[in-house]
Amino acid sequence: MIIRHYGDVEAVEMMKGVRKRVVIGEREGAPNFIMRVFDLDPKMSSPLHEHPWEHEIFVLKGEAVARNSEGVETPLREGDAIFIPPGEEHCLRNRGDGVLSFMCLIPTGVEST
Repeated sequence: MIIRHYGDVEAVEMMKGVRKRVVIGEREGAPNFIMRVFDLDPKMSSPLHEHPWEHEIFVLKGEAVARNSEGVETPLREGDAIFIPPGEEHCLRNRGDGVLSFMCLIPTGVEST
């Protein structure tokens, strides 16, 4: 069993105002899922993208909108959960004044950690 606080994991800047922590992943021996925590500064957004795997998101703190390929934006707040099926374009944008933090689960083997 591995127990750690996500704040103890070094954050890597993915792009200006967007940081990622791989909290649990293949390095820890996880055979099926990678758990990541992202922090987005105010007004920052993840890029609009899609991929061939599903993933799940849980908003830890802050306010956001989830945007789909048609430009529809759905408001999100702390405690909201999202299921994104394979192939669906999406991004999250921080619409609050503080940092947006969310947990994202993806299958192992789809990105380097």
